[in-house]
Amino acid sequence: MPKFISLFFLLFPIALLAQKDNFNKKIIKVNGDLNKDGLADYVLVSQDTLSDNAPYLLEIYFAESNGHFKRVLSSVKAIDPAFPEGRKGYYNGNAFSDITIKKGILSINNELLRGHYEHKFRYQHNNFELIGFSEVYSDGQGTMGTIDFNLSTGIRIKKTEPYGEDDFPVTKTQKKIIIRPLPKLKDFAPFKTEYF
Repeated sequence: MPKFISLFFLLFPIALLAQKDNFNKKIIKVNGDLNKDGLADYVLVSQDTLSDNAPYLLEIYFAESNGHFKRVLSSVKAIDPAFPEGRKGYYNGNAFSDITIKKGILSINNELLRGHYEHKFRYQHNNFELIGFSEVYSDGQGTMGTIDFNLSTGIRIKKTEPYGEDDFPVTKTQKKIIIRPLPKLKDFAPFKTEYF
């Protein structure tokens, strides 16, 4: 019995480590003032390359006046894994591209097989809130579309137009869709609704 107890205490920590995510590859780090305090914060995206679906970890750190940084957000849902169905599974065509910080707005950018999309977050009300979504895409059959959704105002504009020699009509629709409260980055996962 004492040997079993010793073996349990020896192997239990190893089992815990084996279950822990291993975000071992730094993908991108960007700096910028996110909370309008005049200090350069940073956002880091890492990837667990050992996991079969290779998830991403998004972390946001606020700069402090003493030169240190405080982690204020950590999410594994904000960016879809590189292989949602596993490395041997179905590939959906979405791929993480990069993140940017411009004028205090954090953007998460992704590539599509034929296009790209972007989610924009602003730090307000003590949270990172989704304030914008945009997408450019092609149906692969002669039509290109764009979506621009300003969640702050509720205005969503969708356009389609032909490219190449096809002669499809140009369309433009504008709707007002109010979403309150605004989605928060800490709970956010892309395309869980029809709008973003």
